[in-house]
Amino acid sequence: MSTPQQTPGPDDPAVGQATHEQATTAIRKARGALSRYRFMAILTGVMLLVLCVEMFFKYVVPVEVVVDYMGWVPFAHGWIYVVYLVTVLDLWAKMRWSFGRLVTMVLAGVVPVMSFVLEKRVHADADAKLVALAERYDVAG
Repeated sequence: MSTPQQTPGPDDPAVGQATHEQATTAIRKARGALSRYRFMAILTGVMLLVLCVEMFFKYVVPVEVVVDYMGWVPFAHGWIYVVYLVTVLDLWAKMRWSFGRLVTMVLAGVVPVMSFVLEKRVHADADAKLVALAERYDVAG
């Protein structure tokens, strides 16, 4: 015979502890995702600007010497953008933002300078949300 398991009640200290530990873990993971996103947003923005310079020298002012040395840029930006998309999805899922925020963050990697502007805004929003969560659950950090 097995004994029935008791469900902890709201006054049980284990319930509060589990919530505190879960909040601590969630905040730590979200801060890690935010750091990775910030790095990739800046790197993607820089590579997009370099790509624009490469396209300028390729199509507007054809300078073969520059084009020969910058032929790697489109490929590098493409793969960096893929990694950027992974970090965007990770942060978006952890922060539980709207679908519109996801679309905006995805587009920021293909519109020149937009990744820099949006990165500052996303960081401010995410940081405010994480600070509020830390205060709510009394998490140091």
